[in-house]
Amino acid sequence: MGIRAEHRAQMLGDIQSATLDLVEENGLDATTIGHIAARVGVTERTFFRYYPSKEHALLPGLQDLIDVLVVLEARRTDPAGILADLLAECRQLFAAEVERNYFRRISRLFAKDPDMTRVVARYERDLAQALSSALIQQGALGAIQALLVAEVVTATWRIAWQALALREGAGVDADPVSLFDDTVRELGTLFPVRG
Repeated sequence: MGIRAEHRAQMLGDIQSATLDLVEENGLDATTIGHIAARVGVTERTFFRYYPSKEHALLPGLQDLIDVLVVLEARRTDPAGILADLLAECRQLFAAEVERNYFRRISRLFAKDPDMTRVVARYERDLAQALSSALIQQGALGAIQALLVAEVVTATWRIAWQALALREGAGVDADPVSLFDDTVRELGTLFPVRG
């Protein structure tokens, strides 16, 4: 990694950390870009070179999820196979989010700050719309199938995070990736393949 890439990664991490600290202290609505920039020791303009909003700085994994899934070319061509490929990619992204080490703090914020639900709902809406459009544009699925697949992917991501937040809120230590796998497995039991 070059020096610019290292600096960028450091700044992205510093901004996310400061955003998370301030939202924990003051709540999402009371936290401003100015507060975040001051905490990091940069200008608001510098903040915007790295993140388009405080919500993105707080939850960069959600935008990463959208960015990755809309360009993913599924290996399989049938609707169930495309869904499986998308869920496999989601699992990898979920694991990467866990590696960022902020997942427990973020999951606690979901339980504590109702504004977080609003932010996540907006990202989920964006994900479902962008993913269904991408699937249609790729010619992979028809409109209804694309909408269904996109909504199932979005719901799976949300439910895995909600399961983690519930366990964390109850003081139960949980393996986040196992919870994601459990979510996918439970989804499969709802729609068993009939031969």
